[in-house]
Amino acid sequence: MTASLAGLFLTAFVAATLLPTSSEFVLASILLAHPEWLWPAVAVASLGNSLGAVVNWLLGRFLGHFVSRAWFPLSPEGHARAVGWFHRFGLWSLLFAWLPIVGDPLTVVAGMLRVGFAPFFVLVALGKTARYVTVALLAA
Repeated sequence: MTASLAGLFLTAFVAATLLPTSSEFVLASILLAHPEWLWPAVAVASLGNSLGAVVNWLLGRFLGHFVSRAWFPLSPEGHARAVGWFHRFGLWSLLFAWLPIVGDPLTVVAGMLRVGFAPFFVLVALGKTARYVTVALLAA
């Protein structure tokens, strides 16, 4: 159990950063083999994914002024798209940080716009947990 959940945590963490990977498949695979792990697996995936989003927030907060540099992992187009979402929907847009394409850049932009850590983490964690609960219930 420990190795499987550690792998799920790591995959969920990496999936929340700007690196492309998917943790939903790992969660579903674990639950198909061990349906009794439903809530521990959801908790581990949610925590890992939420902490991965914190990396993006920190990246935006402390390195966001480098967004136009080639080495910065968020393209200027991704930045503009995420800023548009954030300005359109405000702080509540962080509930959708789990979305593909716009979600990860949104967490970087939240750091760049100096969104406080507590509201950032609560909203991101709520959205990501809701997504994992949905995936887990569909897999179980």
